[in-house]
Amino acid sequence: MRVLVVEDDEVTARTVAVGLRRAQMAVDVALDGPGGLERALFNDYDVIVLDRDLPGMHGDDVCARLIEAGCRSRVLMLTAAATTEDLVDGLGLGADDYLTKPFDFPALVARIGALARRAHPAVPPVLRHGDLVLDTARRRVSRGDRPLELAPKEFGVLELLLAAKGRVVAAEELLDRVWDENADPFTNAVKITVSRLRTKLGDPPIIETVARRGYRI
Repeated sequence: MRVLVVEDDEVTARTVAVGLRRAQMAVDVALDGPGGLERALFNDYDVIVLDRDLPGMHGDDVCARLIEAGCRSRVLMLTAAATTEDLVDGLGLGADDYLTKPFDFPALVARIGALARRAHPAVPPVLRHGDLVLDTARRRVSRGDRPLELAPKEFGVLELLLAAKGRVVAAEELLDRVWDENADPFTNAVKITVSRLRTKLGDPPIIETVARRGYRI
């Protein structure tokens, strides 16, 4: 999944980003309201982790602008305030979930995962194809009785292909959804990742290359 973290405290933002990347997510970071809004409207994120107290543009205003623009990303709002009134205000603006600071990091990861499964379209918590099983919540993959150790990008590519349910997924879409904004659009990263994934999945092969179109399961 691809996540945008909008948080003005740089140390907190980088720490959260590192933790989410370790949880096999592609993460972009913005340190103010205008920067977060620009990235959110330009890229297709599954979840936006949005701090409420932001410089340049308040998080409430960012959330409202996203809703007005028809943004399909799920919004998890963060705030240091913990009153019921703040919760009601945040959800009333269109946020999908609300988490107060300081927060438990495993809880943040779990909430992001839950929101992502409700994203466009909803993805079930466990994806299956034959003897291949991918658990999106526990971030585990197995084929038959064999657990597979996948790198974050390999997991992301496999998750997207399984969720596509036989649809051909273009390399450009994989790059956009699994990698972050720093990815080179001319890179061979997708091709290399799919090759490594095929090796780990073993036989019989299940990832098909569709000439000039992309990949599918």
